[in-house]
Amino acid sequence: MEIKKDHFAFKANDYEKDVRRTGNVANIADGILKEFTFTKDQHIMDFGSGTGLLTQEIAPYVQKITCIDMSKSMTDVLREKSKDFTCQIEIKEVDITKIQIDDKYDAIISSMTIHHVKDIKILFKQFYSLLEVGGKIALADLEPEDGTFHSVDTGVFHFGFDKDWFLNIALEVGFKNLKIETVTVAKKPYGNFPIFLLTGNK
Repeated sequence: MEIKKDHFAFKANDYEKDVRRTGNVANIADGILKEFTFTKDQHIMDFGSGTGLLTQEIAPYVQKITCIDMSKSMTDVLREKSKDFTCQIEIKEVDITKIQIDDKYDAIISSMTIHHVKDIKILFKQFYSLLEVGGKIALADLEPEDGTFHSVDTGVFHFGFDKDWFLNIALEVGFKNLKIETVTVAKKPYGNFPIFLLTGNK
């Protein structure tokens, strides 16, 4: 059995102490809620849920969120805090590009995770297969950067994404009604890093 390195073990307990990070996730959530109206009978996925920053923003609007993340240290934090969330929470520590999940979801949301995935098209195909017909995607990630966004190795495969390229991959897979726009800017002492949100549906 292959043992995956937990790239976030050193930072999980302090992850939410960065007010700039929590503010950016709140902006991403606002962008999602402006595009989509969720209902209390819906089951959605948060891909790369981490400690649940985006999960907790969307939880009041849905019935259940399945949180997918491969970092046990991050999901341990999420597991503890999710007791206070206003929807059902299920946590899965799996790589969905390699393991089949039988569930279907009404939406898939994600914040700042996809640059940690090597093959974006395979991931988008999996998203497409996991959604109900009409199901929605709302995926936030970095615009192109010079590699300085991450000061330490957290398993990064992409230094951000060109927005047109990212949208076109989703289009090739079959998603419709696609829209992409900058929704927030991550401000660090050494630079500002725009973050986009891609939305669309199956």
